[in-house]
Amino acid sequence: MWENLGKIYVPTPIPPRGLDLPRMTLKQPVPDVPAYKPMIIPPSDLERPPETKAEETTEQPESPKLQIPVIDIEMPLPTAEVMVTAVTAALGAVATTTLAQPLFEQIKKFVTKQLNKRIEAWKKKRKEKISSAS
Repeated sequence: MWENLGKIYVPTPIPPRGLDLPRMTLKQPVPDVPAYKPMIIPPSDLERPPETKAEETTEQPESPKLQIPVIDIEMPLPTAEVMVTAVTAALGAVATTTLAQPLFEQIKKFVTKQLNKRIEAWKKKRKEKISSAS
């Protein structure tokens, strides 16, 4: 270690070896470019080729009608979907009203009682002021 005693020996530091860290590679970003499907607009003078036939459409069944004999009027009836929606809405409204009415009556009684107490107290104070002023 100390080889030469006559000279000043300055040791050289031996740094520790670096850590072997794996190299991190980042993928190159890819932009999300908006795309659209082009809309094809047919020309205004477009006609069916003569060798083709038109599609046959199926007719929808006629809506039910109610015959009123006295007035001799046919009244159209609503479809089943409309009736189901109307009945559901009506049932919901009736149920809500039926359930909420007792609750509102209790609140009304409580508020009325409290207001009557306050009015009576106010009348009493007013009478005391009038009688003490006289």
